[in-house]
Amino acid sequence: MSSIALFPLNIVLFPDGPLPLRIFETRYVDMVGRCMREAEDFGVVLIREGREVGPADFHEVGTSAQILDFHQLSDGFLGLTCVGARRFRIRSHTRQADGLNLGEVEWLALEPTVAVPERHARLSKLLQNVLPQLGGVYADIRMRPDDAAWVGHRLAEILPIPLSEKQSCLEFEDPVHRLDVLAPFA
Repeated sequence: MSSIALFPLNIVLFPDGPLPLRIFETRYVDMVGRCMREAEDFGVVLIREGREVGPADFHEVGTSAQILDFHQLSDGFLGLTCVGARRFRIRSHTRQADGLNLGEVEWLALEPTVAVPERHARLSKLLQNVLPQLGGVYADIRMRPDDAAWVGHRLAEILPIPLSEKQSCLEFEDPVHRLDVLAPFA
């Protein structure tokens, strides 16, 4: 088990997925400083109930975020460029006086590298066409169109499906099953 800072958001972060953030709350500016000094990731978890700026109930499975870059934005906020790393399950959590959530987490097994089944080959082709058109946060993402987990994670990120469905996709342990579930939406 490991202890990490938790950042409840109204998004689902997937392994290898881009996460641009604008930070303005003191608790998160302090968290970023600590993560940078100690070369640590923080955990991103989907809010079940509540708000990003207040107390929130959140899902137990999330993804750690690695900070790649930071810069001061013109509005005075802190801009972060992060990428999703490893999935985890929260075993317990506490809330500090400043409102920052800390969690004791168990790291989930890395998903196996499995080829995209022929029946889902169109999903790989779809991503190869769509991601470059999205530009921005996807401009520097290394394409892995033959990896079922990578394809499923990217599809779950960009498809207009409810957050609860995205969360379910994060929690699946079988990358081919994830593709089976997402295929009708693509």
